[in-house]
Amino acid sequence: MYVVIFRATVDTIDHEYSQMTEWLREMALNRFGCLDFVSMMDGDQEVALSWWPDLESIHKWKKESDHLMAQRLGKEKWYKSYSVEITKVEKSYGY
Repeated sequence: MYVVIFRATVDTIDHEYSQMTEWLREMALNRFGCLDFVSMMDGDQEVALSWWPDLESIHKWKKESDHLMAQRLGKEKWYKSYSVEITKVEKSYGY
């Protein structure tokens, strides 16, 4: 299992942004194999974590046309900056 960590400094949040993030979340979960997805905001800082079964699913998601459009819009109008990290989960347990 892998976790994608998306961190951004937000410039502008508008109605289009909110609609896009919800659409992308649902698409990732329902069509691209995403296992779970959570996001949070603190001031102008956004963090989104998504869990994936394998790297292939992540690569397919990255190339999806609506996701590519959202990436372009993010650079053009929503984010001052962002970063993405992909990590492999070595161990997972909980209560």
